[in-house]
Amino acid sequence: MLNNKSILITGGTGSFGKSFVKIITKKFKKIKKLIIFSRDELKQFEMERLYPKNKYPYMRFFLGDIRDQERIMSAVEGVDYLIHAAALKQVPAAEYNPFEFVKTNVIGAQNIVQACLNGNVKKVVSLSTDKAVSPIKLYGATKLCSDKIFLSANNFKGSKKISFNVVRYGNVAGSRGSIMPYLINSKKNNKKVTLTDKKMTRFNISLKDSVDMVLWSLKNAMGGEIVIPKIPSYKIMDLLKATQNDKNFKIVGIRLGEKINEELIGVSDAINTIDIGKYYITLQTKNDKKILAHYKKFDYKNLKSDFSYNSGNNRKFLTVSELKKIVKNI
Repeated sequence: MLNNKSILITGGTGSFGKSFVKIITKKFKKIKKLIIFSRDELKQFEMERLYPKNKYPYMRFFLGDIRDQERIMSAVEGVDYLIHAAALKQVPAAEYNPFEFVKTNVIGAQNIVQACLNGNVKKVVSLSTDKAVSPIKLYGATKLCSDKIFLSANNFKGSKKISFNVVRYGNVAGSRGSIMPYLINSKKNNKKVTLTDKKMTRFNISLKDSVDMVLWSLKNAMGGEIVIPKIPSYKIMDLLKATQNDKNFKIVGIRLGEKINEELIGVSDAINTIDIGKYYITLQTKNDKKILAHYKKFDYKNLKSDFSYNSGNNRKFLTVSELKKIVKNI
């Protein structure tokens, strides 16, 4: 699928980007070009050392910021597939620096869309977050706007053969935003853990599964879909037991922008969401007969009108022993 193709990933030096590169360089041996686009020259330098030119001649490291439309337009020249993983993500920082998040997460998204439309990019997949569902703080609101920008781009692409899709998932085990490394380090250093609420739950997905979602979307999505994984949840108290922190914690209350449960599908989205087995697919509308015909081969099922999908009402919860195995591999 990616052989003889040029791929660009924004935010390519982040947790997802590094996993994406690691997986596809092993899986696809005839990649034409793989461009790592990011604004951190140190992370690019460190990553470049892992992929020497004599072994990975197709790798390119492109320093730039998605806020800079001219730079991103230069970067997408000759690109077939673009994966958008760049974003400002820290929830508290968004509340104090709102327009900085707007410039990166919203205006940056529009810059990418425009660059891809002007170029000859064939497929675009943007990474979303559970916080874009019923957002209560600015970070989630900017990611919701970003999602809408990418999805609506399918409506004004004209005759261009390009598709824009979104993949949305929750907590990635071991990533920068995951609580797991914090709990592991707290146990190692015998530090008391701060906990917001004992009832808290979270989704769990591995970096590999998130990469697989993007690859699935590149291969199967038509344009305008949000792809959502069926993934297990865990209870925060079970995770504390798995990391041996359940005897050494204190309750500090809900933090800024935090929810008790992560949400991936709200009730209002259920009417336009279908179940294809491994994933849920949220469509812009179910009135599009062409896209419904496409998903017939996945034997899709409609959801009930009152359906919602959050980490608290999930059917599958990880046990303490299962969590121990996950933590051990971080």
